[in-house]
Amino acid sequence: MTTIAPVGPDAGSRRLIYGHPEMLTDRSSHYCPGCGHGIIHRLVAELLDELELGPRTIGVASVGCSVFAYDYLPVDFVESPHGRAPAVATGVRRSRPDAFVFTYQGDGDLAAIGTAEIIHAAARGERISVIFVNNGIYGMTGGQMAPTTLLGQRTTSSPTGRDAAVAGYPLPITEMLALVPGVSYAARGSIADPGLIGRTKAMIRRAFEVQLAGGGLSIVEVLSTCPVGWGLTPVESMEHLAHDVVETYPLGVLVDRLLEPPRDRAEG
Repeated sequence: MTTIAPVGPDAGSRRLIYGHPEMLTDRSSHYCPGCGHGIIHRLVAELLDELELGPRTIGVASVGCSVFAYDYLPVDFVESPHGRAPAVATGVRRSRPDAFVFTYQGDGDLAAIGTAEIIHAAARGERISVIFVNNGIYGMTGGQMAPTTLLGQRTTSSPTGRDAAVAGYPLPITEMLALVPGVSYAARGSIADPGLIGRTKAMIRRAFEVQLAGGGLSIVEVLSTCPVGWGLTPVESMEHLAHDVVETYPLGVLVDRLLEPPRDRAEG
């Protein structure tokens, strides 16, 4: 479905304000009210359309709420064991060098059980794109503390709030990966408001373009919401995301090595 709105004093000109992406399945969402996955699915679908990647795309979904991406993005998908999406994507990439390959992972998956997988895929500079959805909690399994849970945040496994002396500090996984030479692009966006959603789409587009240009691993961390796990309303969750979460996880592009000039060996 496409919606056209009149613009201008005489309403004689028109602009597109809504169009359903071809690469987004037309079905009702099963996600909880206020969950950010639907927004992120749409961004990925729009870019698959705009870059004409659908027919050659192979997605890899891991375990968690993120796994259901294959219900909404009508491309070939492989479901990997928990945390192993980068390893599975490596196999897909090396056996199908002509394909466009991306993983879609949550924070409990990528930053906890899958920490080693993502770090070593980055070290190898695998030509894959990673969509890393960070809502700071284990949403599917009951709201337990994740590696990205904020200090002081209450979860079912930290009912008095995350204490650094007991559970350590939130893991800045994207900053860590940005240090690895095999990572060509790393950025962090948010879905807290329409403007930030637009910026996040631009980040994902760049990550996809880096893969198409032959770069190494590209990753976009997307700060998202989990109203049920956070014990907040959808509106409160967006406010928390906009004002509190970004204090721990600042937004922006961390590295874009394809834009950096070559380093002169004489400079050390």
